[in-house]
Amino acid sequence: MRDVHHVTVSIDRPPREVYAFAADPRNLPRWAAGLARSELRPAGDAWVAESPMGRVCIRFVERNDLGVLDHDVTLPSGETVHNPLRVLRRGEGSEVVFTLFRRPGVGDEELARDREAVERDLGTLKELLEAGGRRAGERNVDRGAID
Repeated sequence: MRDVHHVTVSIDRPPREVYAFAADPRNLPRWAAGLARSELRPAGDAWVAESPMGRVCIRFVERNDLGVLDHDVTLPSGETVHNPLRVLRRGEGSEVVFTLFRRPGVGDEELARDREAVERDLGTLKELLEAGGRRAGERNVDRGAID
């Protein structure tokens, strides 16, 4: 199995709405079950959440007009995993791309499970934003350059 996977989903919502919703850490438990099973709590420049892996610390890149949602996750073991995530314009809608890297010591089966978890999470993001339309992301819509 390859060492890098780009997992994507098309979302029939403008990029600014997808970005605004996904960039709000308070929304993570709604769509990213693979990362956050509980409400996130601020901890300095990071956020703490209960995850399927245990308690994790998440640091996000600063909000930006480029659709970049990269975040570093510090696992209970102390290992920090970098997670590139992008919201790209695709016609009137968006393409969300998550880059999954194989971590040292991770076998094919575990990597496949990680990929499936990312696919489920992105699928949930799509469902929330398309089913709820503007209502899902309305609270935090930022009219940035990714518009």
